[in-house]
Amino acid sequence: MADKKTDNTVFYVSLGIVVALLAWGMLAQEHFANFSNNLLAFLTTNFGWAYLASMFVFVVFSLGLALSKYGNIKLGADDSKPVFSTASWFAMLFGAGMGIGLVFWGVAEPISHFTAPPELEPGTREAAAFAMEASFKHWGFHPWSCYSIIGLALAYFQFRKGAPGMISSLFLPLIGEKGVKGPIGKTIDILAVFATVAGVATSFGLGTLQINSGLNSLFGIPESNSVSLIIIAVITVIFIWSAVSGVEKGIKVLGDINLCLAISFLLLAFLVGPKVKILNSLFSGFGAYLNNFVQGSFDLNAYGDNSWVNGWTVFYWAWWIAWAPFVGSFIARISKGRTIREFVLGVTIAPAMASFLWFAVFGTLGLNLMETLGLAKLSELAGAPASALFAVMANYPLGWILSIIAITLLCTFFITSANSATFVLGMFSTGGDLNPSNRKKIFWGLVQSALAAVLLLAGGLKPLQTISVAAAFPFIIVMLAACVSLLKALKAEKAG
Repeated sequence: MADKKTDNTVFYVSLGIVVALLAWGMLAQEHFANFSNNLLAFLTTNFGWAYLASMFVFVVFSLGLALSKYGNIKLGADDSKPVFSTASWFAMLFGAGMGIGLVFWGVAEPISHFTAPPELEPGTREAAAFAMEASFKHWGFHPWSCYSIIGLALAYFQFRKGAPGMISSLFLPLIGEKGVKGPIGKTIDILAVFATVAGVATSFGLGTLQINSGLNSLFGIPESNSVSLIIIAVITVIFIWSAVSGVEKGIKVLGDINLCLAISFLLLAFLVGPKVKILNSLFSGFGAYLNNFVQGSFDLNAYGDNSWVNGWTVFYWAWWIAWAPFVGSFIARISKGRTIREFVLGVTIAPAMASFLWFAVFGTLGLNLMETLGLAKLSELAGAPASALFAVMANYPLGWILSIIAITLLCTFFITSANSATFVLGMFSTGGDLNPSNRKKIFWGLVQSALAAVLLLAGGLKPLQTISVAAAFPFIIVMLAACVSLLKALKAEKAG
């Protein structure tokens, strides 16, 4: 009965927070936005160093663990085998962790850095090189290592030690079962639920705007609230259906379809684009990223202006940390039977390389239009990321087909992220049950969609994203503690 009571506490308190924020965003929109912006500005300005340092630690820790003597330890019994094929496993973890962001920012981010680089002249070759390196950094090893920390620790404690699938389970070696089931553990789990709901709802809403923009560009469908609500309703039905079908059926099938679409989109974009420039951007950008990896990981100016770093890098690091409980939990759920080394390489290295390739292709497609469109037009596109992709595609052969695939891919990436989040929220609100009830999954699916729809109509979507990122600040401590806890457990296992 104690476990059930704990589950209900996490569920009801989390739901209460979400409802309160929804009311705040609707009834006092300006106050909500001001508070959110001020809180995030305070954290990024005063604790930017903490975000940068912790993300670097996550990269070093995860890769170090993979190469250590612990790398061959199974996430499960010694004789356990992976439940999913490597391709399906990668498709699901990639779709949950990054997909929609790549489509949204693949063109827009490099253009933004190209047209407004810090301490460089916009539109120059130096600005182009900086744009690719910065994009590689923001979507490379750091975010995936962040996911890896939570996912690896959870998978180890779930499948190797039989602990519940809750974020609080990471603290078992540090505070014991009593502490995990007490106020500390509940607070951690409540924060994880809130970060997941708010993060996915904001991505859901922002992606809806991009889909609507694409439909407007291709078919003249108006960009309106009614169209956005129809898009949300259709996607909601599909992702709830796939979540209810379970990981092995609905989520896996959609993940496989999504991966095939993404590869097709990438290949076709490469073929119609400036191929030599794309390859040059890939290799030069990757080389610059690796060469400046350590310095770029601590890129703060002690006596100068840090507005660019705070607005881009630190915000991204905060955003990945906010998403880590959800993405890490889902990746853990699908990773039983893999070794620590296989997990880290599959979750950290492989997706990062895919992200580099993505930004090399789509970033170059955007920057290549400098001579055609001019700097002023590119700056305009950078200021409208929801429509930038479609505006750029229109300047290339088969642009209409590429845009159709992009809209479809936006929908499938949405669905894979949302169904993963729905499944994880069901786990979080049922004491870590790896197969939560359909009722809980349907409920959380509807909550995410309703939150996105209402705040989209009320204009409070961006403040929700801002406050969810700010509220996840304590997860820096949670994730650093997870590193210590996992290492302690691994040492005890080897010693035993």
